[in-house]
Amino acid sequence: MYEVLKNREIAKNIMEMEFYAPHIVRNYQPGQFIVIIPREESERIPLTIVETKGVAIRIIYQIVGKTTSILASFKEGERLYGVLGPLGNPAEIENFGNVVCIGGGVGTGVIYPEIKALKEAGNYVISIIGARSKDYLILTDEIKNLSDEFYITTDDGSAGEKGVVTLPLKRLLDTKKIDRVIAIGPVIMMKKTAELCREKGVKIIVSLNPIMVDATGMCGACRVEVGGRTYFACVDGPEFDGAHVNFDLLMKRLNQYKEEERISYERYKSEES
Repeated sequence: MYEVLKNREIAKNIMEMEFYAPHIVRNYQPGQFIVIIPREESERIPLTIVETKGVAIRIIYQIVGKTTSILASFKEGERLYGVLGPLGNPAEIENFGNVVCIGGGVGTGVIYPEIKALKEAGNYVISIIGARSKDYLILTDEIKNLSDEFYITTDDGSAGEKGVVTLPLKRLLDTKKIDRVIAIGPVIMMKKTAELCREKGVKIIVSLNPIMVDATGMCGACRVEVGGRTYFACVDGPEFDGAHVNFDLLMKRLNQYKEEERISYERYKSEES
């Protein structure tokens, strides 16, 4: 079970993995996620499914700490200790009309299956992907081929337009009838996108990935505030109306254990060296 079929770097510190998981393939819908436990002693990490491939699933993840470093060390033929899923609610997929899909950083891998599903549902799909530089861009060809319009932004201008994803988004909102925007990526990117869409009166959906522990609604670690109410991202989400998300609280909670994560990662690197 969970035999690794592929695990390779596709951009700077960004990995693509495929592994055998037929029971997840049978039940998966776009927008859902899994929880991976790489080794028996590892913590649990939530990762979104990029796509299914026969009896295998494909994920994309960024190496940011101890557990993702452990995941990146897996070789073809090795087996993951545990995988739970699919979890969370599927994305809302129907023919909305003109839809803008925005992926930032590794969030591009998360929005990819929704772009595919929205296109199959008959939408006019406009895709915007952003990254720090060209070295961090992923899935550009795949997304371009699925999109009616396609834009790239990079912070340093090394690919596409120099700047952030809200630049082409604002032009689109000013010149086209946009029926829905979906944004997935860094919290600050989703916040700025949501502010712009709220100002223009356009529906904005975001996918939230707060700290999770059990991912079944029992621990409450993944709580988020939306419209003044508390929700659990694992069972009530991961997608929410971005116009009503308390992004400042989300960022505060995500930074809560940064120092502990740094210490754990440095200890792991010293043990490995």
